[in-house]
Amino acid sequence: MSTDNPTPNPTPAPRRHKTQVERDEEIEAIQQQSRHQHAEIQRPPEVPPASPGKAMLLAVVVVALLVLAGGLTLFERIARSKALAQETEQSAVPTVATVHPSTDKPDNELVLPATLQAYQESPIYARTNGYLLRWTRDIGSKVKKGELLAVIDTPEIDQELNQARAARQQVLAQLDLARISDQRWQNLRKSDSVSAQEADQQSSGYQQAKANLAAAEANVRRLEDLESFKNVYAPFSGVLTRRNVDAGALINSNGTGKELFDLAEVTTLRVFVSVPQAYANGMKPGSTATITMQEFPGEKFTGVIVRNAQAIDPATRTLLTEVDVKNPDGRLLPGSFGQVHFAVDGQVPRLTVPVNTMLFRSEGPKVAVVGQDGHAHLRTLNIGRDYGTTLEVLGGLDAADQVIVNPPDSLEDNQPVRVAAPAKTNAAPTKGALPSAAKEKNS
Repeated sequence: MSTDNPTPNPTPAPRRHKTQVERDEEIEAIQQQSRHQHAEIQRPPEVPPASPGKAMLLAVVVVALLVLAGGLTLFERIARSKALAQETEQSAVPTVATVHPSTDKPDNELVLPATLQAYQESPIYARTNGYLLRWTRDIGSKVKKGELLAVIDTPEIDQELNQARAARQQVLAQLDLARISDQRWQNLRKSDSVSAQEADQQSSGYQQAKANLAAAEANVRRLEDLESFKNVYAPFSGVLTRRNVDAGALINSNGTGKELFDLAEVTTLRVFVSVPQAYANGMKPGSTATITMQEFPGEKFTGVIVRNAQAIDPATRTLLTEVDVKNPDGRLLPGSFGQVHFAVDGQVPRLTVPVNTMLFRSEGPKVAVVGQDGHAHLRTLNIGRDYGTTLEVLGGLDAADQVIVNPPDSLEDNQPVRVAAPAKTNAAPTKGALPSAAKEKNS
């Protein structure tokens, strides 16, 4: 049995390297084939370069178009900003409703609020430095003019006074010596024993000594006056309404010290009233008026108009009037609030405004009025009687003013506002038509 031997793999022939000439021929053949494949593609025609003038014109046109596009964009942004600002400004202007003051029937009596004041009131200060030794009267005490109120201990002033008096004695001794010397030298001058110059010097020394004595005496009197201020007296009769110091307190008289007492004369009280301009002619000195107080219901106190300012206040259009009220028993207290009743002729109409038109500011009650310029103007209001929903206006408004209803607290003077259109009312009945009530009556 014979076994077939497998045929061995033939040995590959060794790879022959191409020569440089063969490689060049292959490259040339590939290039010819590539040119043959792209022979059908036509090359674009060659465009001659543009002239410098046309290139410059083209650049200018492009720049102009860019500038125009930027200007249009900027203009559009500015227009949008202005429109937004105008819209914001318009929305910031508040819209308000207004009413006119109502005109009511005149009264035969004018009632005005007022505050009672002491006829004269004075704070009492110290005129010397020291310590308060004691006080003799307290608040509420009735004192008479010249009555002792307090005693101040002034050790420094006392020592200065003693020193000034001793200095005056020295000047007196020098004055006697200067007088005797002057007399002697004048006698010697008669016999020509001394020169005229020497005699004149002695005479001048005597005159200087007299001047020194006058200065020393003036200083002594000044210190005596300061020492006399250690006793504080009442400058007029009245009631002590305040005491601000206690025993041992430091007293300064250089303007930085506080007042010791407050003294008020209450036997007669002053009442200052701001009378509206419409009633100014009736405020004659000598006319009577009555004062009512809440703590004395049903009781009236008689006063007399003693004087007025003789000028109208341009801010409130009122006349400042003083009414004096006798108060011998001291029932009326200074600083109290009351109402003054004046008799008037009853020909001046009363103005009233709703209570929701008021603005409460630190300067007092005010109202906002819309002017012809479309701005709100704040006016000081002089209020009379309170009727609950309305207030009597005694000054500061006219019947033709447009008063803002429910003004915002942030409203400022001269602020622009927009007045709301008045509410539409029902249409009037056509001519010849009768109201329903009249139709029922006729039927």
